[in-house]
Amino acid sequence: MTEAPSRYGVPHLNPPSVVKRAGWQDSEELRVNNWLTPWDGEEALDAGFLGLPYSGASINPSAAYGGPEALRLAFRYNTTYSPDWDTDIRGLRARDLGDVAGHLTDVAAAHARIEAAVSGICTLEPKLVPIMIGGDHSVTAPAIRGFCAANPGKKVGVINIDAHLDVRNFEHGPHNGTPFRAILTGNLPIDPENLVELGIHGFMNAASYVQWLRKQGATVISGREVAWRGMEACVGEALRTAGAGTDLIYLSVDIDCLAYPWAAGTAATSPEGLSAW
Repeated sequence: MTEAPSRYGVPHLNPPSVVKRAGWQDSEELRVNNWLTPWDGEEALDAGFLGLPYSGASINPSAAYGGPEALRLAFRYNTTYSPDWDTDIRGLRARDLGDVAGHLTDVAAAHARIEAAVSGICTLEPKLVPIMIGGDHSVTAPAIRGFCAANPGKKVGVINIDAHLDVRNFEHGPHNGTPFRAILTGNLPIDPENLVELGIHGFMNAASYVQWLRKQGATVISGREVAWRGMEACVGEALRTAGAGTDLIYLSVDIDCLAYPWAAGTAATSPEGLSAW
């Protein structure tokens, strides 16, 4: 039996799957790949990129496990400055923490590894903002469990930007359609009143699940409402709701919240989704 990987005392943590430096930049800019370098385990961090390359619990077959590596490769084209927001993030201490080792055949084991690794990282670096990249959306449940375990005594609000509610029942076990039911029924420091589902749209959800969420006290903001009211107004409501009486807010973004032109590669996108703007 092989020993589970560990880095910096964090269980199930592997080095980044790929380290790709940008081959070109001029003296005035900083490419993201030359800024987001692998962590040495000692530097105090503001934020960390953590790969969760697991898609074994996806309802539809997908290659979402390739997400972290694809982003690492794509970052060589990006700089740290955004003219849209007139903001340069180069001053943040951010590093690539590596990837959590999955499990090819056992969903529960894969999720347990994610929970343990996230808890370990957030305990080791309590001020760090973990930026976790999946992976199918099932990874959200163990990631939030690990996040809560590393922040005892703290109440957590949750915002999910998604096409789907992801509160399906467990008749087919835990999968990418169940994470938020798992969170609300999992004895975590998360009140349903502090959960916001934002951008839900399309003929892809069941009425009973909307009713169940609302009965719990959660907030559902549809994609149509976002189009009508505007994203800034809806995000403002989501932040106020998730932040009411809480200490921390966990944000989850499923790429299928976007319409076809913006997320053609995801397994469950639709024409009614949100736009990149």
